[in-house]
Amino acid sequence: MVAVEIVFWVAAGLLVYTHLGYLLVLRALVALRGGRSSPTGAAAPAADPPLVSLVIAAHDEQQTIEATVLGALALDYPRERLEVIVASDGSTDGTVELAERAGADLVLELPRGGKVTALNAAVERASGELLAFADANARWRPDALRHLVARFADPRVGYVCGQVHFESAEGDNQEGLYWRYEMAVRELESQLAGVTGGNGAINAVRRDAFVFLPPQRGHDITMPFTLVKRGWRAVFEPAAEAVERMAATIDDEFGRKRRMMAGAWGTMLTGGMLSPRGYGPLYSLEIVSHRLLRYASPLLHLIALAANLALLGEGRVYTLTLVLQLGLVAAAALAGVLPLAPFRVARYYLAVTAASAVGLWDFIRGGVPLTWEKAAGTR
Repeated sequence: MVAVEIVFWVAAGLLVYTHLGYLLVLRALVALRGGRSSPTGAAAPAADPPLVSLVIAAHDEQQTIEATVLGALALDYPRERLEVIVASDGSTDGTVELAERAGADLVLELPRGGKVTALNAAVERASGELLAFADANARWRPDALRHLVARFADPRVGYVCGQVHFESAEGDNQEGLYWRYEMAVRELESQLAGVTGGNGAINAVRRDAFVFLPPQRGHDITMPFTLVKRGWRAVFEPAAEAVERMAATIDDEFGRKRRMMAGAWGTMLTGGMLSPRGYGPLYSLEIVSHRLLRYASPLLHLIALAANLALLGEGRVYTLTLVLQLGLVAAAALAGVLPLAPFRVARYYLAVTAASAVGLWDFIRGGVPLTWEKAAGTR
């Protein structure tokens, strides 16, 4: 039974580490290194600010695209130094017409090919020395672009992502809690060696650093580590804020995470994320801790449960650990009857963990989906 005990405690320990301990390790490492980070806060406008091309990819976004374009044009950034581009990915509604009516500088009417293909096409036509990217349903704070641009004053920075605040929607999603934790991790990673994932709703890339990605790769998961391999820094700017709506229900969120995880698994297994070439030791630690172990959580849970069952009768501690594991499942099940915050968090955690497993299965069966559909309630 010694071997089974080792397997159990390793699996359980890795789960605790990736979801809780990693944050503490990051804090300790950042403190030891003196908190290396560029200052945040109000960014003073440069005398000659760089020309920025703000790209918005959209598919059937007639509900939001006009407001999104108007919001982009109203950003606190010199209008003559801002180019707004809408890349319509095979839209069949009024997205193109509404984007043009709202005043976008360039509207591309493209055949359906997926978000990455649309972004690549837009970049080919863009004029900016900096390339910013926004989701069609994301509303940027007026000063968000200035904060993103300010980070490029450091010539080592090739990629900057901001943070999203999720509006309350009538539903039972816990995306806000997930993102509060995720943003805390991302800020510490930024200070240490660089972020391991970005944010598709609000990010920017130096034109000289931009990489045209194949259509099955997502910008938010691929661009940061790819640029780190090429010698750039990928950082997080918390003062650059955007607002989005949550998915309406946990089922909608599961479907969205399932699609995202199929792409994330594809990037990790076939896109070079796990290849250490070009990484320093600290960034390698981040990739293993935040990506590999986090994505592998479903497998670690199954290993811990199977080993725990085999160890029943070997001591009271294994009865307790089994109760804790089953208690997590019970709490998630109770969320539908008693929507208390701890139960809702348990259900969200299990849904996201299950989405990682199903996303891996989807990737193995059919690869990465190139196109996407909107999650209900996010517009």
